[in-house]
Formats: sequence, structure tokens, C-alpha cells
Amino acid sequence: MRKLRDKFTASVVIAAITMLTLAGCSSSSKTTAESTTETTKTVEATDSSSTDASGTDTASSTGAYFDADMSAEDIIKQAALEGKVGNWGLGNEYEVQALLTKYNQKTDFLSQAFDMDGFDDDSILLASAMTYNELGLVKNDYDGGYGYGDTVKYIDMNDEGVAMLEDNIFTTKEFAEANPNTVKAFIYASMKGWEYACANPEEAAEIVFNAGSSVSSEHQLYMAEEVKKLVETDTKGNAVTEYGKMDEDALEQTLNLAKKYIKLEDSAAAEKLQTLTLDDFRDSSYWTEAMASNGELGTPEKADVSIQLKWLPQAQFMGYYVAAAKGYYDEVGLNVTITPGGGDIGETTAVNSGQVDFGVTWDANLIAANAGGMNLVEVAQVYQRSGLVLVYKINE
Repeated sequence: MRKLRDKFTASVVIAAITMLTLAGCSSSSKTTAESTTETTKTVEATDSSSTDASGTDTASSTGAYFDADMSAEDIIKQAALEGKVGNWGLGNEYEVQALLTKYNQKTDFLSQAFDMDGFDDDSILLASAMTYNELGLVKNDYDGGYGYGDTVKYIDMNDEGVAMLEDNIFTTKEFAEANPNTVKAFIYASMKGWEYACANPEEAAEIVFNAGSSVSSEHQLYMAEEVKKLVETDTKGNAVTEYGKMDEDALEQTLNLAKKYIKLEDSAAAEKLQTLTLDDFRDSSYWTEAMASNGELGTPEKADVSIQLKWLPQAQFMGYYVAAAKGYYDEVGLNVTITPGGGDIGETTAVNSGQVDFGVTWDANLIAANAGGMNLVEVAQVYQRSGLVLVYKINE
């Protein structure tokens, strides 16, 4: 067992506060560490087979953790059988639930804290991690890292066919209709920032770090390099060269999984969720016109605009910081204020109430918000694939 030397508690607590305010998302299916006696035990060596929830025998590891050549299916079944699949349960548990369903397992999971200590002390065998954040902390030995290196592997939601799209740019439908030039100018300059950031991740990481980074410079660079992959690769592993383009198939898959796994307490909202179509939460015309304009977009109706992120400055949002630092917003006539997330008001509520003009959120959050009565619209899809993985230790 390895110990965290310098936890990243401050930034993840801020993230937790932000995600708790997301409109409509429910974690009613999650279990807590207190609800099962298994969570306090270190995994013991198992027999060569076990039985999953459907009664089917499945191969087990030959040691305390998982054999390096075990299939994703067998790993998931064994971890689920022992009740040691973890997730934060604040809006990104749906992919985990879809994955468990795929392999005929119950959709319960342990409530995972906002560090990786549960993974480190073996109370969680299969832990949720974002490729650009927690996975790097688990693998790397820089300040704040756990230093597991090659003794961990992970299961990728994209490879498993249960990926849901994440960071997008959104506004209200009313704002977009009243300020089309502003919206297109913001998209154009932001995508120019994302293109530069992906081409120059080291410089982008430095720009974000200087903007008030919540993590170390080493981790910031790791994040930038991993975020680049999410922006430039789709859910099927194909290269993406059109920054911000909406992949209809990936959006449809996200919507279908949202309808199946998002649980809304309000009955009217729950009913509306099941009727939503892509046209109810995205409009690709602004992106199409912006990217075809070569920057010739007309005078913005509103020059002073703001965007609220999901939380503190980090390379997850490097495109916007680069666009500001390089003067790309100035070039299209915009004065942009970048507002970090992590306060009492989540990004969907902030945009819907008019406190900010644009926001960054995950598609599932946008879908839930509109089902709950908001009138938001996605205008660009920055991340082209899911960054969520389930990380596990292998027997050495």
C-alpha cells in the first residue's frame, strides 16, 4: 500500500461543491462505504473462479488484485461481486452503471471520496478516475501523486461502448437567438484557443498555471497532454481535426444513456427527460457558421461576455485561457471574463439565470437541466470522447 504524500484536497472539494449543484442529477442508486462490511477489508487471494450476479461462473484473479491478462468483463464481475466498484455519484455515475448493466451486474457502487485513498487502501478495487486528473495522480510520483506507475491498468468507457460526452460550451436559447454574432465569435475564438493549446500543451499548461492553477505545474502538464487526447480523438478512436464539432452518434448515445440512468425526483421532469431529442439541447448551426467564417463574423451584439467553468483553473479548460492570453477573443471584438467554478451556484444555473453568458458542462448535466425546466443549448462540443475510466491494481 502506498500513501499519498500531498493530497489535492482543496481542488477536489471545490469540484465536489460544484457538482453537487448540477441541475437534476441524482445519485439515488449509489451505496456508501458504511452500507457494506466489505469496504473495510483488504482483498484476499481468491479461488480461480467466482459467480456473478447472473449466476455465471467468471474467472478470478490469482492474487490480491487482478491478473494483468484478465478481461475487462472478468475484472468488472469480480469487483462488482465483492461490492468494490467506486464512483463519486454526482453526475458521472451513469457510464459506470451502463458498464455494470452490460455485464449483467447490479448498478450499485461505493461512494468514492474526492481523493484516491480508497483505491490506495484497497477498500475500492475498481475506482473511477478521469484520465486527465485522478489517473495521473495514481500513476505518477510527482508532488501529490501515489506513484503506482505500471502496476495499475484501467477500463476505458469508450472502448466498452458506454461513453457519454463531457465538456461542451452552452448558453441559453434566448441569448443565442438575440446575440448570434456574439455566440459565433465566442465559438470561433475559443476553438482557435483549443487548437493552439492542443498543438502546444506545454505552453498551454504554463498559461493555465499562471492563471491561478489549483494543482502543481507537473500535474498541470500531465493534464494538458491528456486533455488534448479527449479533444482530438472521438469515442471510436478516430482522429478529430474539427475542434468543437458535434458528433451526432456520440450525442445520441449520450442522450440514450442519460434517459436510462438519470433519475429525477420530480415526476414531470422525469417524464420530460424521456421525450427529449437532440434538438432539445443542441444547435450545431452556430458552430458550423462560426468555423466557416474565417473570423469574419460581424459586430458582436454584446462585446462583454463571461463564461463559467466547472471548477478551478486547470488544463481541463486550457482552450479558453489560451484564447484570452493569445488575444483571440480581442480579435473578434470580445472582452471575455473567465469565471472559475466551485462556488455555490453551478454552471447550468448560472447561465440559465443570466449571471454569466456561457458555461462549460457535461452533456448529461445539460440534458438533466433542460428536463428540469431550463432552456439551455449546446453550441460546441469540445471533448469528443469520455475521460472516465475505472482503474485497478494488477498482481506483480
